[in-house]
Amino acid sequence: MTRMEQYLDEHRGRFEEELCQLLRIPSISADPGCSQDIRRAAQWVADRLGRLGLAAEIIETSGHPLIYAESEPVEAAPTALVYGHYDVQPPDPLDRWISPPFEPQIRDGSIYARGATDDKGQMLTHILSVEAWRATQERLPLNLRFIIEGEEEVGSSALATFLDEHGDRLACDCVVISDGAQFGPGQPAITYGLRGIAYYELRLQGPRRDLHSGSFGGTVTNPANALTRMLAALSDAEGRIQIPGFYDDVVPLSGEERRRLAELPFDEDRFYRQLGVSGGMGEAGYTVLERRWARPTYDINGLTAGYQGDGAKTVIPASAAAKFSFRLVPHQDPEKISRGLEAFLRSLCPPGIQMELVVHHGSPATVVSLDSPYIQAAARAIEAAFGRPPVYTREGGSIPIVTAFHHKLKADTLLLGWGQDDDNAHAPNEKLCLADFHRGIRASARLWEELGRLGKDSRQASRPPAS
Repeated sequence: MTRMEQYLDEHRGRFEEELCQLLRIPSISADPGCSQDIRRAAQWVADRLGRLGLAAEIIETSGHPLIYAESEPVEAAPTALVYGHYDVQPPDPLDRWISPPFEPQIRDGSIYARGATDDKGQMLTHILSVEAWRATQERLPLNLRFIIEGEEEVGSSALATFLDEHGDRLACDCVVISDGAQFGPGQPAITYGLRGIAYYELRLQGPRRDLHSGSFGGTVTNPANALTRMLAALSDAEGRIQIPGFYDDVVPLSGEERRRLAELPFDEDRFYRQLGVSGGMGEAGYTVLERRWARPTYDINGLTAGYQGDGAKTVIPASAAAKFSFRLVPHQDPEKISRGLEAFLRSLCPPGIQMELVVHHGSPATVVSLDSPYIQAAARAIEAAFGRPPVYTREGGSIPIVTAFHHKLKADTLLLGWGQDDDNAHAPNEKLCLADFHRGIRASARLWEELGRLGKDSRQASRPPAS
């Protein structure tokens, strides 16, 4: 056992307690009532980085604070930028939680709390791995920078602005992000692609007040009826999105990538059983993994209209609204999607309804070449920590700032998820397996060694990414 492995073993309990400390802070970025908790979480992260001897600071923004930290320079060594976020999703619905969302509880080897896997637990692995290096080695083998934000769950606008205005401070050879999942229990993965996103809110206004459905039904356009028809028209029965021009820029999946995805050890029946459903549906002609990771999709995320209390109330609601999103694939432009969407919805809007389409946020998809020497270094680090090599996957979710990093910093992105698909990110009873938490710390510590061996500016020409 090396000195570093011994150190990591000796401090397992303290590392878990530190994770609990951070999880107890309800840093919900979407809730204005949590602004003080957001600041508490930012201060906790900044203090923790500062205790490592890194130059750490809290950067004030027009939104929630950023935390920046950097190690002392190491000549002729590459620079890695660690990205993470300390903000979390709202915990609703609260009645579905077995234990309170901000009172961490360990059950069956996992820690349950909002933010456990998304992203406090995963982000913390990289901070703790730096501690292990500081405690057992003379110096870090590379240059490390951290940028931890508090707005990932609401669009990362403050970080995007900082990247535009102060991108030189984040200059690096590769970006390290742990905000995802392994392929399955005991099977680590490197994610080489993320879908993009375009998120909207459709608001329909009808009569100036709620109306009696008996007296006015059949004469006044019901906003709830109009809303459901308009939303349904956005896709057909086979899952094809009906906005004119939506697929114009979609590059078909190559035969090689389809073969690679088909070879992954994926059990479709187990996947649906794990979700508690008997089956699913999606775009015809594609497998479950292809639809999840590499095809565009449309989903309604929330609906609001009319009476929703106990019993019956016969009204035509004055207004109705829905939030919905599209997941995008490489080469699709969210702004182009928005223009096509608005024109299509206006063509569907019936008389007597005023329509407003709110564009909340959008981000293109990104794909990284598997030829990257930094991805290969990450594969070696993961195999050393987890005991088996990673598989290469794409991810259906979106991390909008990743695309910004790719375009602004011209750096390869290492998406190294330590979580599991059933960690309930964004849902009640979010969790993180503690064994994976500790394996993630080990993999992170080994990653710094592997990256340090590459030397500065070791990027090689690579083939175009599969998309």
